[in-house]
Amino acid sequence: MLSDFSSLIAATARWLTSAFPPNGGALAAALCDVQARQAVTVAAWLRFPTPTDAALAGMTGSGGSARLDWITGAEGDPEPWRSWVDEVVASWAASLLAEPLLAEAAVSAVLTGGHAAGAPMEFRRLTAPDENDRRAAALLRHPDLLDRVAGLHRAELMDLLDAGQPRAA
Repeated sequence: MLSDFSSLIAATARWLTSAFPPNGGALAAALCDVQARQAVTVAAWLRFPTPTDAALAGMTGSGGSARLDWITGAEGDPEPWRSWVDEVVASWAASLLAEPLLAEAAVSAVLTGGHAAGAPMEFRRLTAPDENDRRAAALLRHPDLLDRVAGLHRAELMDLLDAGQPRAA
């Protein structure tokens, strides 16, 4: 199942860490990347809950980063990976990074879903970051900085989690 999302997850996490870069050196970059990937993975699993959804996302792509780049003032390089950025997944991931209780609810929802079935999953860096995680991802977890991205699709995420189960996008 992960292979259907690998391009989308990698590109969207890369966009988040480019728009909200780590604070520090190589270790900080790695910690920031892990947090972004965990948030994006949870968001992608919520957005594309079934194998069919995953396959369609893998075949059709996800729309790209142009609007996100415009909102954040980021200079959008014409690199091919940017076409795999999913705006809704980025928005939902930003919401999860900025709101710990929302992240816990989202992780609970995906751990009972099909993507995590049969595989041990842990999202500790998303749901319970330690001091090193928080320091490394200070920009990536800053609610005020993330608000413009998170606010794009937060209502849909809240509705989805209030309903108690993932649904197709």
